[in-house]
Amino acid sequence: MLKDLINKELKDLPIEGLDISIIKKYVIKSAQDESFLIRNYCVILIKSGEFKIRIRELISDLKVQDLMVLPKNSYCTILEVKGKPKFFLICFTSDFAFENCLKKELVDSFAFLLGESLPTIPLEDKDFQVLSLIYKLIYFVNKDTKKSSEDSELRRIAFNLFLYELKFIFKRFIKEAPINIKRPESLTIQFLTILTIHCKKQHSVKFYAGALFVTRGYLNNVVKQVTGKTVKSLIDQAIINEIKNVLENSQSSIKLIAEDFEFSSLSKFDNFFKRNTSMSASQYRNNAMGKFKKL
Repeated sequence: MLKDLINKELKDLPIEGLDISIIKKYVIKSAQDESFLIRNYCVILIKSGEFKIRIRELISDLKVQDLMVLPKNSYCTILEVKGKPKFFLICFTSDFAFENCLKKELVDSFAFLLGESLPTIPLEDKDFQVLSLIYKLIYFVNKDTKKSSEDSELRRIAFNLFLYELKFIFKRFIKEAPINIKRPESLTIQFLTILTIHCKKQHSVKFYAGALFVTRGYLNNVVKQVTGKTVKSLIDQAIINEIKNVLENSQSSIKLIAEDFEFSSLSKFDNFFKRNTSMSASQYRNNAMGKFKKL
């Protein structure tokens, strides 16, 4: 059952790219010692029962109030199940993370999501209760399959709250169990860090490759291997997220925004925005203004 939940196809869900499960009765469907590849980013929180899991060469005992990141593209083996496991499990794709994360949370979250060997963290009661509530919040928000802008914003806020809490939990334990990050993951995190700082003015792959002292081809191959997305698509997504933020929170004219983002003309700005969002910048701003009037 855990294998099926972890590797669920996340494309055909009400909220594409995100799935959250609250398991109250665990049913063993596959033989123990069966190894499988983890295809999604996953974080598990144990409420009761126990799992003994091998990921890569590391064997972990997951017990009550334990938290663990199940690293993507790693082989996992369920060695033993004890008691009556109840747990929370959230799985998501890199596409969902890039489209819904706040900039700082995105970089910080990938620092621990991409680690080679991640610790099993025994949570204190307070941390467990807070994280459980956030899991439940995301679960119930996702059950409402409406696709209004208000619901989308609530999902985004809930997901960022989840990553924000994880960040502080991991930072508290990082000194005791340092995360080993390989070269491809490290380069990707460096790229994402530079991207969050410079995306407003720097739109070319050449700039980021130069800043990291690698070729454009090498940077693209590494980032695509780690995230499943090209460097150019990540740059475009970061720019779009920034533009949306300005459109929602600023009274600047569309022309001034285009100039501020270093577009050579208003038409190129509008074509870029429409190509990535299926609407013009002015339409997006009008929709956002309508949303806030309803609040």
